[in-house]
Amino acid sequence: MSHTTLRVALLIVSTTAARDPSTDASEGVLSEVLEKEGGGKWELVDTKIVSDVVTQIQRQIMLWTDVAADTVNLVLTTGGTGFAVSDNTPEAISALLHKPAPGIVHGMLTASLSVTPFAMMSRPVAGVRNKSIIVTLPGSPKGARENLQAVLKTLPHACLQAAGIDSRVLHAGGVKKLEAEAGIKSSGGTSHASTHDHSHQHDHDHSHGHGHGHGHGHGHGHNHGHGNLVRHTTPSSNPMSNDPSLGPSRRNRESPFPMLSVDEALAKIKEHTPSPEIITSKVDRSLPGHVLAEDVRARENVPAFRASIVDGYAVVVPKDGNMKGVFPVVSVSHASPGEVEPLKEGQIARITTGAPLPPGATSVIMVEDTILKTLAEDGKEEKEVEILADHVREGENIREVGSDVKADSTILSKGERVSAVGGEIGLLAAVGVAEVCTYRKPVVGVLSTGDEIVEPGRPDALRLGEVRDTNRLTLLAAAAECGFAALDLGIAADRPGALEATLRDALRRVDFVVTTGGVSMGELDLLKPTLERALGGAIHFGRVAMKPGKPTTFATVPVKESGSGERVQKVVFALPGNPASAVVSFHLFVLPALHQAAGVAPVGLPRVPVALAHDFTPDRSRPEYHRAVAFVDRHGSGGGGLAATSTGGQRSSMVASLRGANCLVCMPPGKEPLKKGTKVDVLLMGPVRSEL
Repeated sequence: MSHTTLRVALLIVSTTAARDPSTDASEGVLSEVLEKEGGGKWELVDTKIVSDVVTQIQRQIMLWTDVAADTVNLVLTTGGTGFAVSDNTPEAISALLHKPAPGIVHGMLTASLSVTPFAMMSRPVAGVRNKSIIVTLPGSPKGARENLQAVLKTLPHACLQAAGIDSRVLHAGGVKKLEAEAGIKSSGGTSHASTHDHSHQHDHDHSHGHGHGHGHGHGHGHNHGHGNLVRHTTPSSNPMSNDPSLGPSRRNRESPFPMLSVDEALAKIKEHTPSPEIITSKVDRSLPGHVLAEDVRARENVPAFRASIVDGYAVVVPKDGNMKGVFPVVSVSHASPGEVEPLKEGQIARITTGAPLPPGATSVIMVEDTILKTLAEDGKEEKEVEILADHVREGENIREVGSDVKADSTILSKGERVSAVGGEIGLLAAVGVAEVCTYRKPVVGVLSTGDEIVEPGRPDALRLGEVRDTNRLTLLAAAAECGFAALDLGIAADRPGALEATLRDALRRVDFVVTTGGVSMGELDLLKPTLERALGGAIHFGRVAMKPGKPTTFATVPVKESGSGERVQKVVFALPGNPASAVVSFHLFVLPALHQAAGVAPVGLPRVPVALAHDFTPDRSRPEYHRAVAFVDRHGSGGGGLAATSTGGQRSSMVASLRGANCLVCMPPGKEPLKKGTKVDVLLMGPVRSEL
């Protein structure tokens, strides 16, 4: 029974996601929990999205539990369990249950309450319908993950019972046997099921769902037509990078750095990236892209005076509200500074949109509700106007003081990123805020290494072995596109002294140094030795189980600040020299670190689900980040949602594979192709195309 594969269906309840499936983040999180922490017992067979409508929720549930040809053992819903007016999931599910399961509910609430008291704001429901277990989870990806992790180990037992397995057979051996089979222990013991104990620290920024890299750092002898490397021995452990002074005959024959999974590498980056620095920024065109380091409060009311929202006539409304009649026009109020005479009952003042109301005015009549009766002697100004309105109330067509923004109210919160769309800038300007506290954005320096590298614009033809520098321009552009100032550090030669001098100078000028080349196992691959031995840096990882980008290196180097004399840690990313590897590694690892240092959250590229527009062949042993084009597929496998198509050959040296790419398809290792229409996650590097 322990080898039985249980079928899972996931229902995402979200009106927003029903309109735009790319906004949903729960599917990836929950499928990752099932895959990584389910002990191989679960298969996610179907995912659907419905709006927050009871009938839609119930119809889909019954299709799975009542109609489906193959039993769906577990139905998970996510969303609609709170107190909002539109939150109907508990009511929809409760009406369908044949047997409630309060123990499952209690388990989820207990786990969630240990994280935050606000978990009591959730209203989970669980139970049995026919042969299916149904469990409702919160709409928050983090909350959904925690709730599922709390009960996942016990759910196979419940599903088997609901499916009709003989309980006596199932319970033979007692509770201890059941606990052992589930991988858990009762209270007082050490849990063997705590595979999620450390998951919360990555929820906000590192949930890329990989973690397939353990033990896959060798044996890549599979031929996929990409010129894969062939390794015939197993690596062992050496303490440090090569010592260049010993010459090639005594260099390491294998990397001394352990192979980390992508998630482990991201955790190292999060741990060792310096904290954001708070600065004061002016509210001007340079502000977009910065993250606020404190709440911002309004200095004044908006509007600062009672203003008209229409063109018309300011009036003093009588008690009976009857404004019908002919009235003298005694003044004019324009949307410009100046004094306005008080208004009395029986008088009216012509007023324009946005202009201040005369003192005493209580309402504004639209010009459309009036008729000009007589002109002044000059024949230009209005003398008398007939008003046709009845049942007029005070306050009509008026913006009251502070009705948009009240003075001293919080208009923007700490952690918000000021966008270039203009909304935040306009709001700050409207309330008179000229400066704000923000997190300083780090400055990036990009350096290419290698004697074979030449300037891309050099007019002469290439000599044998020379390569034009594509990486430096590409990464400088990528950093700028992501909103960070980028400094061109040029090309460093493959000589230890020259490379050390270049890096020392760079570390004094920038916060992040990004290099390409010199991180593999060759005798002239000097980046790691220079960082460790010459600069006293710490290499936190030097290999990652991924394709492309395996030799990616992350280090921190102590640097004495010229002004204060204080030692600070500067970040160095040494990326592979192959163009595709460099770009993928930049977006996967450098960008999250830049975001963290700049106070941006969540960090890294946005992750969205897409349908594959054709078959994709994964690498057999490593997670692969396949360069692709994400587009709105209105007629094909995307079903009106997002789809992805490959940019072609994926060899790491193929710079052409980056042409047109706006995403990285996250492909787990596997022996079989991922078929057309398969739902996968992509990391968006650029805007989605409206069509292919």
